[in-house]
Amino acid sequence: MLLIHPPSAKPCEPPAGIAKLSGVLNSHGICHKVLDVNIEGILFLLQKPRPASDTWTHRAIKNLKNNVAALRDIRTYQSFDRYSRAVRDVNRVLAVSFKDSGAILGLADYQHQHLSPVRSADLIRAAEHPDQNPFYVYFKQRLTEVIEETFSSRGIPRLKDSREVCGHDEKPERVGYEKSSQVPIIGISLNYLSQALCTFSMIGHLKKEFPGLKIMLGGGLVSSWMKRPGWNNPFHGLVDYMIAGPGERALLDIIGKSSSKQNHFTPDYDSLPVCDYMSPGTILPYSGSSGCYWHKCSFCPETAEANPYVPIPAQQAMRDLSILIGNTKPSLVHLLDNAINPALMRELIDNPPDIPWYGFVRINRELLNIDYCKQLKRSGCVMLKLGLESGDQEVLDRMRKGIELSTVSQVLHNLHKAGIATYVYLLFGTPHESETEARRTLDFVLKNSDAISFLNLAIFNMPLCGHDASEFETTQFYDGDLSLYTGFKHPRGWDRKLVRRFLDVEFKRHPVVSSILQKDPPFFTSNHAAFFVR
Repeated sequence: MLLIHPPSAKPCEPPAGIAKLSGVLNSHGICHKVLDVNIEGILFLLQKPRPASDTWTHRAIKNLKNNVAALRDIRTYQSFDRYSRAVRDVNRVLAVSFKDSGAILGLADYQHQHLSPVRSADLIRAAEHPDQNPFYVYFKQRLTEVIEETFSSRGIPRLKDSREVCGHDEKPERVGYEKSSQVPIIGISLNYLSQALCTFSMIGHLKKEFPGLKIMLGGGLVSSWMKRPGWNNPFHGLVDYMIAGPGERALLDIIGKSSSKQNHFTPDYDSLPVCDYMSPGTILPYSGSSGCYWHKCSFCPETAEANPYVPIPAQQAMRDLSILIGNTKPSLVHLLDNAINPALMRELIDNPPDIPWYGFVRINRELLNIDYCKQLKRSGCVMLKLGLESGDQEVLDRMRKGIELSTVSQVLHNLHKAGIATYVYLLFGTPHESETEARRTLDFVLKNSDAISFLNLAIFNMPLCGHDASEFETTQFYDGDLSLYTGFKHPRGWDRKLVRRFLDVEFKRHPVVSSILQKDPPFFTSNHAAFFVR
């Protein structure tokens, strides 16, 4: 079996989903390979930049090797200006090299001028013309090498005539699955829209060149697609298995190992190129749970998609971290939970991992205790991400956030006193907000600015799933059958255009807010922010 992490996503840490599946296969003694096409593909493209046509690009290409090396050197992070220049120059090389192809490629995103990842017809078109993808030169050779090495004993038939297209009229195999322990399988983890077009370009290439392979597609984005109202798989003949939710059980079922009674598997990063990522040392991503233990916020995708909360017992999570830290020797641990369980936070305090760590937490009463915050700091916590959303109490109450602004203010200052940076997320344009409430959010930020290290500003998107959307007059959001969001008529007339104007003209231009936003690492944002506060 071959597990693939596709482009394009931030190339700063190894993919946690693939590592988790690798751990599952290892625990069952199943031979497999892991391939991070994202980091390999980006590094490949950077080796062959397009000739410079302007002064900036000429400088970026000239210094490219040094800039990539700088992003792996902690000394670079002692100067934000040096770091920012290196990141922007590396991104410039990617952006300029492929602009004539219609692709818009960077370190944190991939878009196309003519193809949309929320239209299944465009994804199928990407599969039919894989040679038009910027990564094609890389993956046509690399995938062939890895597939022939991985499945050499299976005698995989390969089409020499690339004009042949494999069975777009074949009946798909759906969950329930025919056991496929004797069929070569390629599993692809698709989590972000920025990965979708590249993923289907690879699938199209694989189906043309190796029609004997079975394609298994899972990941966060696929799960969300399959939970859309009226989902009807449009990828017949391209994708053999589509998996919604955590993929461990479905993977074992597909390969005929469903009799296993084990429920937990430690991730395995050993097969991933942990030294190649664009970070100063290895960042170790780890999930102590799936879903969210609060599970009450209105308009939250976790709530809308009815995703269950499944925690790993805190002591087991600490055993996992101990093993993974010993194997990968990371410089930073990234806890991926939607909200870190208080039980896991207590374990981190009682049994410090001796490695700096950060992650998302709910603003809870434990953080009102300054001694508790200091204990978190001693455990290695360097930064906490906080989903505040609004600085207006009525908006928070109507969103069912379950937090009080007085608590938020005290928590921010406690963390600041303890030496823990805060990355605060704000959400504008929810149905409960108008410009009046948005200005109260600005006031809250100004009053607490000395305790806010970083800010993330977002405009609200209403999830297509869930009962909340039914309360509003809805409109089309994206022109695509795979869109996860719906437009809506704002009950107070606070539409996206007005929200964006408020943010651009008033909120971001306030000198206090501007000074906070300027500290945000370009492109890598929260993934690199912790390196500036240690």
